[in-house]
Amino acid sequence: MSPQPQLPDLAQDLITRVDEAAEHRSRRIRTSVDAVEIGQFLHIDHANANFLQLVLAEHDWPGHRLVGADGCRAAWRIALHANRFDLQRAAAHLLHRAVAEDDAPAWQWAHLEDRALINGAQAQEWGTQYRITPTGVQRCPVRDPAGLDARRAMLGLPPAATAMAALLDRLAAHSQGAAAATDELVVLPALEGAA
Repeated sequence: MSPQPQLPDLAQDLITRVDEAAEHRSRRIRTSVDAVEIGQFLHIDHANANFLQLVLAEHDWPGHRLVGADGCRAAWRIALHANRFDLQRAAAHLLHRAVAEDDAPAWQWAHLEDRALINGAQAQEWGTQYRITPTGVQRCPVRDPAGLDARRAMLGLPPAATAMAALLDRLAAHSQGAAAATDELVVLPALEGAA
């Protein structure tokens, strides 16, 4: 049994924010939405990013000890969807430190680090980020593709081909084509540790 988080109210706030954002994101994928609704989705991500920035300034990375595993995962999801390179870089740095202190899982850091690299127009390191294009799902550019599986193994991530197959299965089961060709980054938090 894991110990109670030091700040259960903060954990619940993070989780609630992520749940609300996920509901909006799911609705955006399932149905056609107008410009006003898209603006509302962006506002939610922006508000969550601002909230996370305050949390990081006050507490450093909200890891397992501070907010529990679910709260830590929620903070990670907020950072992934922040669409603010500066915040993603800072969050990735703090999350890396939390991983080194055994206060957060390494796979979360790998996803966030890759997202920050891609958003900074650089090749990703761990191969966790994908794009959906008119020709299908493609992994975003990777630094040293020949060494990708060895790097992934260091963090306990499965081989890149296994992660791609799991992604394709998940997308097929989830949407039956509803995701279409959006050319957006795809992150799969529910596959925790698998991508």
